Amino acid sequence: MRSYIVFLLLFSIKVAAKALCRVRLEWLREADDPWSDLRVLALLNHTSLFEPVFLAVVPSRVLWHLATHGVVPLADKTAARPILGRLFLLIAKHVVPVTREKDDTWEEVLRQVQDPEAMLIILPEGRMMRRTGLDLQGNPMTIRGGIADILRAMPDGRLFIGYSGGLHHIQAPGERFPRPFRSAWLGAEVVDIEEYGRELGGSECAETFKAAVIEDLTRRRDAYCYRSR
Repeated sequence: MRSYIVFLLLFSIKVAAKALCRVRLEWLREADDPWSDLRVLALLNHTSLFEPVFLAVVPSRVLWHLATHGVVPLADKTAARPILGRLFLLIAKHVVPVTREKDDTWEEVLRQVQDPEAMLIILPEGRMMRRTGLDLQGNPMTIRGGIADILRAMPDGRLFIGYSGGLHHIQAPGERFPRPFRSAWLGAEVVDIEEYGRELGGSECAETFKAAVIEDLTRRRDAYCYRSR
């Protein structure tokens, strides 16, 4: 029953997003059926809790896969929100509230992705960019190492990398209401997880691989997230 509820919610968000926001998807590299065989969907340049508007360009078959096998690590701070928190707890089959520490909550995420059909959504920066260009504590936005843990735990399939052009013009952190009928840009590419891990030394030291993933995703984010401006 939960899978049907999750799918109906995701599909409703997709329909609403199409009606209220003009989302332009730009594939940065060609790929045969880029929505197939996805295991990890990573969105870079996390700027707003209204990033579900990007569901406007996601095929319904992917939404169904999220409803039946999706895994989402959700910040416990977001999960505790009275309205949005309850909504975000229904955006995948398994939504796991996590802390900022590498504790048993993160181990639960890694356990859930052992499902050979699991599809995980992750925001590798782990927190939102404020209008200052920094996070809530005034620190630069950096990639966290959790994405490397996920790629080591899911060594097959494909990684979808989404590059958000930013959503502060729709809703910035701290603002209560979004501004409808605005445009949003999403760049995207897919890479083979096994090949990506091999290129970055995934079979070697875990910490070395983590540093390589952070460096690579930081480079990609800085190169692509602002090209629409």
